[in-house]
Amino acid sequence: MVARNDFPRAIEAIENVFVPLPDGCRLAARMWLPCDARVNPVPAILEYIPYRKRDHYRAADELTHPYFAGHGYACLRVDLRGAGDSDGLLLDEYLDQEQEDAVHLLDWIASQPWCNGNVGMMGLSWGGFNGLQVAARQPKPLKAVVTIGSSDDRYSDDVHYMGGCLLTRNLGWAAYMLAFGNQAPDPEIVGPGWREAWLSRLRNGTDWFSPWFRHQRRDAYWRRASVCEDYDAIECPVYAVGGWPDAYTNTVMRLLANLKAPCKGLIGPWGHDYPHVAGPAPAIGWLQETLRWWDRWLKGIDNGIMDEPRLTVWMQDGERPSIHCTPKSGRWAAEAAWPSPRIATVPFRIVGDAIVRESSPVPAVPTVLIASPLTVGLRSGAWCSYGAMPDLPGDQREEDAGSRCFDTAPLAAPFALLGTPTLKLRVMVDRPLAFLAVRLCDVWPDGASTRVSYGLLNLAHHAGDDRPTILKPGCAYDVTVRLNDTGYVFPVGNRVRVAISTAYWPTIWPSPEVATVTLDSAMVELLLPERPPRPEDASIIFSPPEHSGPAAVERVRPRERRVVLESDLMDDTWRQISRGGFTVRYVDTGTTESFSSEETMAIRLHDPLSARHDIAWTMRLARGDWRTQVDLEISMTSTATDIAIDARVSALEGNTRIFTRGWAETFPRDHL
Repeated sequence: MVARNDFPRAIEAIENVFVPLPDGCRLAARMWLPCDARVNPVPAILEYIPYRKRDHYRAADELTHPYFAGHGYACLRVDLRGAGDSDGLLLDEYLDQEQEDAVHLLDWIASQPWCNGNVGMMGLSWGGFNGLQVAARQPKPLKAVVTIGSSDDRYSDDVHYMGGCLLTRNLGWAAYMLAFGNQAPDPEIVGPGWREAWLSRLRNGTDWFSPWFRHQRRDAYWRRASVCEDYDAIECPVYAVGGWPDAYTNTVMRLLANLKAPCKGLIGPWGHDYPHVAGPAPAIGWLQETLRWWDRWLKGIDNGIMDEPRLTVWMQDGERPSIHCTPKSGRWAAEAAWPSPRIATVPFRIVGDAIVRESSPVPAVPTVLIASPLTVGLRSGAWCSYGAMPDLPGDQREEDAGSRCFDTAPLAAPFALLGTPTLKLRVMVDRPLAFLAVRLCDVWPDGASTRVSYGLLNLAHHAGDDRPTILKPGCAYDVTVRLNDTGYVFPVGNRVRVAISTAYWPTIWPSPEVATVTLDSAMVELLLPERPPRPEDASIIFSPPEHSGPAAVERVRPRERRVVLESDLMDDTWRQISRGGFTVRYVDTGTTESFSSEETMAIRLHDPLSARHDIAWTMRLARGDWRTQVDLEISMTSTATDIAIDARVSALEGNTRIFTRGWAETFPRDHL
């Protein structure tokens, strides 16, 4: 990776500007401008997120925004209302208020003497979400969007629910926002009112988790700000980006398939990060690629970017399972259109324990019973990988042992997938609630098993996420499980495996009872999207990664993370314990930021109601005599009918505890 500061335009950095909103609230913005922008106005690029421009995201911002500014763009990193150094309160994700503020912000940017009126929005994760959401409002200054690691569907493809199942990261995300979102604004930016603003956040802020647990099905709460509800509302061009280990990659292909506006897609081998700094390698010259996008849509330069393939992906070569984020083997591939007419859906069926082509004769086959240990899922890795160990799924042999597995014969030729693997099946259950986890694996001759993709389905949601129904034992249900999109090449000699389990903890919260699912194997259809070779793929080359900066950061305590699995044989309890933390000092501001965390998920092998999730966070900010700290403790348990959350937030100024607030809430289980 090359650090550059030799840009075509000299730039100036402005530490903070307050942007006024109509209701009197001010949004805090950090800016980078070409030095001559006030006499030669330029397009602007906005990143609009809650992740504290002054400290927490400072180093990341220095790698990106000066780069674009040096190529003739005004760049703004703006804290959301109620976040960082901005006024007001941040009360939930993706509220109408957030989007309305963005529209006013875009109008303000376009009216400034250094801006020519053309503005783009870009962002990773939250900033990728709201770029799409604001685009759907069609503000006049917004001419293009770059969305990375985001979702068009807040219910089905975000941190809260998956296939109607409750993700345990739902609580983890609430914990993070309770701790992170309650940190103090910076006195050097906000001035003497910083303490009053901090106390207002602490006293009047949200608990974050309540709406997410109250809305357990796809209802109006989730449809709001899900752009999949009306793709046609987005009229400006969109560049959608993801990575295979990321949790949000499905969005890329859905946007390509549904947007009528100009759209490009890119999927790499990376986790949840910007592609010029992300792992696993290979990273790419993402800033150069994005610059071409901005030049086309904000400066009107016909540079040919829209003449290139609509979708470019990293086709992963078959690799042995590993939790290590080592460089990935594969190659770049591209499709001129998406959905691609070149890709054929290949149907397979199950005969006994074998997967065969649908054209093969299918004799009468018996039903199959599936009842998995509750610990199937311990090798699943993180729901969303950030490209760090041990995020990636490990060897699936232990998971496979607790699942029903169906394999092809050893492959006589490579088998390349690109798209959405789908499993259609007919099932019966012996309990009113149950779910299925389906994994697609690459099985090596020695038995090692690599997870290629997976999908989840709460069987109570078989008719739709908006209308769950209690299951009737003994009744047959035809269901479809859609696995996450993938691009993968199974090697010669390996087997394609489908593994089906009735458990996937700790990725999802278990159903109230241990269920047995009966599978009618004569009614199983596996649909795999096969991609034929394309000789032109060999010519796809990205520039090596570049960035600006970096920021002057002193690593006082290196970032660390450990994940430990424990089993207590006396009571059959399994625990996954994660610990982490870091301390950094931002040299140019003198601010020290530190955090430490511990998260424990536990379950007894045959008792789903024993599941427990405990999280503790400590976050500190300090500079000279100014020292603040936020402590969080939150836990989740459940009964057969309810989910219980207990949480406590406290704040210290110096060594004095100035605030404590607690919550104890119970949420009825809605078909979970």
